[in-house]
Amino acid sequence: MRETASILPLQLDGLGFAASGERLLRDVTLTVRPRRRLVILGPNGAGKSLLLRLCHGLLRPSAGRITWAAPERAARAQAMVFQRPVLLRRSAMGNILHALAVQGHARQARRARAARALEPFNLAALADRPARLLSGGEQQRLAMARAWALVPEILFLDEPCAQLDPASTRLIEEMIARFSADGMTIVMTTHDLGQARRLAEDVAFLHRGRLVEASDAARFFAHPASAEARGFLAGELIL
Repeated sequence: MRETASILPLQLDGLGFAASGERLLRDVTLTVRPRRRLVILGPNGAGKSLLLRLCHGLLRPSAGRITWAAPERAARAQAMVFQRPVLLRRSAMGNILHALAVQGHARQARRARAARALEPFNLAALADRPARLLSGGEQQRLAMARAWALVPEILFLDEPCAQLDPASTRLIEEMIARFSADGMTIVMTTHDLGQARRLAEDVAFLHRGRLVEASDAARFFAHPASAEARGFLAGELIL
């Protein structure tokens, strides 16, 4: 995907996070392998979104280490899409143009690049519409298009389809598969087990702020190693 040194693998060693005296994540050790789709699963409150924010650098860990293979490039070689898109008070096109400008892309190339990003997400006809007036599904597709335009080496996705209709969900899943085929590493959370089965190559399962197990997706879904994961996959309320 790139000729420059890869920022991956990403290594988490004994990662922990505490807030207001409460330990929300503890002793998470995990390797994010390059060019893979890693899905983070677990019940509500397990720490899935928190783990993404720590990896992306939005929060500082209270314990442990986050190590990139090329730390000097890590900040510019990653992107994140949130469950509720964060969009500027600009047009759909303007949101992508601004992101490209911040990343340092040449002015003369930005508009063509932004237009190419809007097209596969069915947003070309909405390029001049204010981003914050788009529907929820359109806003999420715009956030994905903006991330794709930046060509990150690793993309973090926090419940990217949680509030979308089936048509938008299908399009987002298709684009995630396309990103992956282009060599992008995907790390995402989802509450949808069907989606996890469709997209995951690797799975990390969290429960009560701990990494209970991590394996390739086929092994996890066929033979989960922990009682917590077996209960979760069976649809049980795990405590």
